[in-house]
Amino acid sequence: MLTAMIVLEEAYEGLRTFEVLGIEKKPDVKDHTCKSVVDTLSSVSSNSRDLYHALRVNGILKCRISKEDLTGIVLRFKGAVKDAASLLDYYHSIGGLLLVKDQSSEVDVHLENADGILRSIKALSQSDGRWRYSSNNPESSTYAAGLAFETISGVISLAASAVDENLIGTLKKDIVKLFDSIEKYDDGSYYFDDKHIDASGHQGPLSATSAVVRGLTAFASTSESLNIPEDKILGLARFFLGIGVPGNSKDLFYQIDTLSHLENNRVSVPLILSLPATVLSLTTKDKLKVKVSTVLGSTAPPLSVKLMQVFSSGSRDASVLKQELHFDPKEAVHTLDALPEGVDIGEYVFAFEIVLSDPEHKRKFATGGRTKVPVHVTGVVKVENAKVAVLEGDIVESEKKLDLPGKNDLALSANHLQKLHVSFLLTTPFGKPFKPHQALLKLRHESGVEHIFVVGNSGTHFEITLDFLSLVEKFYYLSGQYDIELTVGDAVMENSFLQPLGSIELDLPKAPEKSTQPPPQAVNPYLRYGPKPEIAHIFRVPEKLPPQEVSFAFLGLVLVPFLAFLVGLLRLGVNLKNFPTSAIPATFAILFHGGIAAVLILYVFFWLKLDLFTTLKTLGVIGIFLMFVGHRTLSHLASASAKLKSA
Repeated sequence: MLTAMIVLEEAYEGLRTFEVLGIEKKPDVKDHTCKSVVDTLSSVSSNSRDLYHALRVNGILKCRISKEDLTGIVLRFKGAVKDAASLLDYYHSIGGLLLVKDQSSEVDVHLENADGILRSIKALSQSDGRWRYSSNNPESSTYAAGLAFETISGVISLAASAVDENLIGTLKKDIVKLFDSIEKYDDGSYYFDDKHIDASGHQGPLSATSAVVRGLTAFASTSESLNIPEDKILGLARFFLGIGVPGNSKDLFYQIDTLSHLENNRVSVPLILSLPATVLSLTTKDKLKVKVSTVLGSTAPPLSVKLMQVFSSGSRDASVLKQELHFDPKEAVHTLDALPEGVDIGEYVFAFEIVLSDPEHKRKFATGGRTKVPVHVTGVVKVENAKVAVLEGDIVESEKKLDLPGKNDLALSANHLQKLHVSFLLTTPFGKPFKPHQALLKLRHESGVEHIFVVGNSGTHFEITLDFLSLVEKFYYLSGQYDIELTVGDAVMENSFLQPLGSIELDLPKAPEKSTQPPPQAVNPYLRYGPKPEIAHIFRVPEKLPPQEVSFAFLGLVLVPFLAFLVGLLRLGVNLKNFPTSAIPATFAILFHGGIAAVLILYVFFWLKLDLFTTLKTLGVIGIFLMFVGHRTLSHLASASAKLKSA
């Protein structure tokens, strides 16, 4: 049953996520899941938690549940409410009754002793707005507070008679106390963190904040509006919108489900101001566009957007504008046709303000005052008066103009008593001085040793002078050709460049004996792991063999002893008269001679292919076999010989 409960809980989270996002459910998923729902609801062993999760799934899939089953489930829930010993017992049983109420109007789910149930739940609250899971557990939890508010709203909805208003007022104060412990990020996002650790583990900011929002919106739906600052409601929305796509399905459910509760609630519906593009180009004359919608992208009520201030990055000074943007009903965006005067390329912070057209909407929607959005304005930077010169003291020996950015191919020469001077001007499209993030001059020796220098500036003028006399040690006294490379770049500079300028031939003095040696250069990995030169194999020249006739002659000489052996056998009168004639002795005699033949064949294989160890192992096995069959054969011959002598 535990496995079924977990499956149904995960099924609800997935189905709820699909429902909010507008993704249709597949029929095979419905059939399979509905079977689990029906089995769980009809099982007598299902507890309140199992029934609660099954009813949540049924609320989405609309499975076929009979009135009799729902009536029995309601009785079990009401019994669980009476016997509840923890907050989770109340949460599942009250939540289950509320689900039955939403799914069937024919079953009586009202609670007679609503005030008593509320006081029992209220007894678990703490002075800081957090709640305990049970009276036996002294630890308080923000996540439990969210569950408590959701449970209390269910009790109020199920109450058979009016609930004590003083008790509801006390509960509202608990909610306000809980919001006193809310935490804030630098971007204006608000969230709740949970310090409580129980058997289910630590509830992080995402789950804790989600529980509080669900409880808050549920409680607000059953009572008058709560006094929660709209900037905190908007900050909660920014928290869930700013976390991106969570790493697991449960966190995704927390995010999507919470946003759906913020989308439509009686506390305050947050309106989100966003920019489709935060990078604007002066070259293409991009327009500033602003979109205002709810957290799930629904159309906002009639309103206007004003650009109040523009802050330059790194400066506290701001220009006050109060310029209203033009609304385009077709695209549902607010547009500023031209950037404010004085906005040049750079990084800015634009401060917007949303003004609702209908004063009544101020009670329903949260705009959060001014919204600050970082904006990058890009453009083409003018590079003028770019020059490179070789100086002898303060006298210009040679000077050449540079085309930046463009193609340059300098061929300079200098010695250690001279200097290299590079200068250029940078201005924005509006003629203001521009200071890029990077302005670097690189000299690379033909051996691969590199030297990088930062180009200094004063206003629009950038220049650098390399005194080779003071740099000989840094250059490791390496004479030869140096490639010159200039880098000027910035995030808002559309024409950033890394430009080769050419080369300079340096004549430096010889290095002293104890001077610092150049650092070893890194090996190019493409050369290290690239193709190697082809290896030409040289095979040994075959030894010179004797003529074929000589080889055959030696073969004949080898066979002569064998032929002599056969002739000797014939001379001695060898015969098979003593070969056993009985079946069993004859069999052993044949096996004995076969074993001898096997030994001879083994010798041949040893000569051709077998190694010594394999031959010895095989010979040992054949030898044992020969001892056995040979002993039987010789015993038979000895017995036959003894009988002949006695006869």
